[in-house]
Order: sequence, then structure tokens, then C-alpha cells
Amino acid sequence: MLSLKVEKRDTKADLNEMRKKGRIPAVFYGKKEPSTPISVSQTDFLKVWKSAGESSVVSLSTPEGDIESLIHDVSFDPVSGNPRHADFYVFEKGHKVKIDIPLEFIGVSPAVKDLGGILVKVLHAVKIEAMPKDLPHNIKVDVSSLKSFEDQIHAKDLSFPSGVVLIENEDEVVALVSLPREEKEEESLPIDLSKIEVEKKGKEEELETPEASLEK
Repeated sequence: MLSLKVEKRDTKADLNEMRKKGRIPAVFYGKKEPSTPISVSQTDFLKVWKSAGESSVVSLSTPEGDIESLIHDVSFDPVSGNPRHADFYVFEKGHKVKIDIPLEFIGVSPAVKDLGGILVKVLHAVKIEAMPKDLPHNIKVDVSSLKSFEDQIHAKDLSFPSGVVLIENEDEVVALVSLPREEKEEESLPIDLSKIEVEKKGKEEELETPEASLEK
């Protein structure tokens, strides 16, 4: 299990100064856990975030003991891209949790490779229920079963680890292959040379008209 050391945070502390010192303001809370302001090392948090995402259990090491949680939400600086704040959701021990698990698409679809189709990823996550210890980091979707444009992968076709139950609509489409887009060539209209000549003659006549009037 991933672990992250946290410190209690003074709500009156200057958050910008805290960030300059390499720490991120955060908070943990739960159904039966009061909201508690904390701070974490930015370096340590990024390592855990990269491995856990929002679907793996993270043990928060506090002075009062360890607390099992999930990274619930992270806000990032729009300029630097660094995390500015993090929320940790503390779940009840002995209770299952419901969470959206991201999908990882693997394999090669014959309908894409051989028929030139376009892989359409309809879903990017599915909702599951499991004990915290059984939560997978993601669910793999093998698209090699998509051999024709009629084939589809549904939620019920996914393979889930032991202890994990799908609570999404099992008939929900996860992925399919659409027909290749037809590139329409721009139709080149034939050039009407007679019109060009007429326009040219008209211009010549306009130029000759003033001269003719002077001669008269």
C-alpha cells in the first residue's frame, strides 16, 4: 500500500508561502471523519499521485496514526502545472467503496489495422464496488476482439479482479470501430474560356470608347 506522511495545517497559515517551501495544502475527510486540514510534501505527493491516481488506497501517516484514503480531487496551477491543493477521502473500515475506475485500452483491433476503421472509446472509466484492499489501479480493455465494424465491447465483457463488482449498466458500450471517413475530393469545375474572352473584349471596348469620342 502506498503511504504518504502528512502534517496538520494551521488554517491561518499563508498558503503561498507554504507552496514556496515545497508543501501542498490539503484536507482529508470522510462519511464519519471530520474535515481536517493538512499539508504534504509536493515531491512525495507527486510520486504517490503518479502511482495511485484516484483509484488506489493511500495510507496517510498522521501523528495520531495511519488513515486509509483515496485521492479524491487535485487542483493544479494553470501556469506551472504543479499541484496546488489535494483532497483525500477517508473510507469506513470494513465497508465497500463505490468508485470510477479508469480504463486502459490495450491490443490492436483488426478492424482498425486491416480495414482502416477508427477506434471509438465510448467510456474512459466504469463504476465499480469493492473493498478498499481489492481496488485495482485500472481495468484493461483488449480491443483485439473488434474484428469488424459490427463488433462492440460492452461493460459486461470486461474482466474484473476478484472482489470487484461492476455497478455500471452492463450493456453500456465501452468501445467500437467506426467506418473510415471518406475524403471528398473537391470537384474542379471546368473553365469556360468563352466567358473569359467576352469579359476581356468588354474591357477593351471600355478602353476604346473614350478614344473614339475624342476623335469625333
